[in-house]
Amino acid sequence: MKHSFVHSTGSYLPENHVANEALTQFPPGAAEVIAQKTGILSRRFANLDQCTSDLAIQAAANCLEKGDVSPGEIEVIIVATSSPDRKQPATATRVQHFLDAKNAFAFDINSVCSGSTYGIFLADAIIKAGQFETVLLVGAEVYSKLLSPKDFSTFPFFGDGAGAVLFTAGSQGEGVLHSCLETDGSEHNVIQVPAGGSMMPFDRLENRGDLFFKMNGKKVFSFAIEQGTQIILKLLEETGFRPRDINCFIAHQANINIIRKIADNIQVSFDRFFINLHDHGNTAGASVLIALDEAIDRGMIKRGDLVLTVAFGGGLSWGANLIGY
Repeated sequence: MKHSFVHSTGSYLPENHVANEALTQFPPGAAEVIAQKTGILSRRFANLDQCTSDLAIQAAANCLEKGDVSPGEIEVIIVATSSPDRKQPATATRVQHFLDAKNAFAFDINSVCSGSTYGIFLADAIIKAGQFETVLLVGAEVYSKLLSPKDFSTFPFFGDGAGAVLFTAGSQGEGVLHSCLETDGSEHNVIQVPAGGSMMPFDRLENRGDLFFKMNGKKVFSFAIEQGTQIILKLLEETGFRPRDINCFIAHQANINIIRKIADNIQVSFDRFFINLHDHGNTAGASVLIALDEAIDRGMIKRGDLVLTVAFGGGLSWGANLIGY
């Protein structure tokens, strides 16, 4: 059976740095509260003329350049996003066009902040099926255009960015070794953008606030700690590895206190978790792929290492992947 190998990674972050202190629409002292509660000091916001596919294209191009692979060699493009360019068509189609990846078919997936972990499993499954050998996964988000600037429960915590991984067919013992994915659809309202779909189309919109992203922060916090911990332990139990066997943990970059608590729960030193949320904020479905690329570039992940990725988000959804890099 073919096995998916991490050939190269890439990322892109908009140039527009927005520090906590720049969020002057909130009361004095807000910057300290944001930092204390989340660990976020700044985030990146896309320019007004940038959409999600623009960020995805840059991350994908960076990934292909580092892997010395031409766009024409790509067979499949998956874009994980919960902030698509438009309701339709898939954001991935514009990525395919501007990459000039003419031989690839392209589609989107939406599992909100779990998008990268779901996408890793899907890319691996496509290669294992045996028909395709080159799959480009991109996680890309522009949440700055989904948030109400006046909503302190959401606006300070999210940022924009894109990450990419190129998977190619490899041998056993490397690449994606195992994945665990879960969903609790009974909590589908905990994280949402209420309006714009068939449930609440624009012609029935009564409250403009329903156009913006909303979440129940307290419920998300406890859910992320509980299920983030459990999915890691489940993955390790199913693969026979122990926490100390993992060289680097890549968690969804939502909140420093969530990650600290997960590290405590699985009895792993916090410094084994790669962290970049202080500079990027929560980039939703892009965060795991951005963090993976930066951890590799900074030498925290080397060839032969075991990497565990974990994410949790809307749906509610959560997942983890074990990767032999």
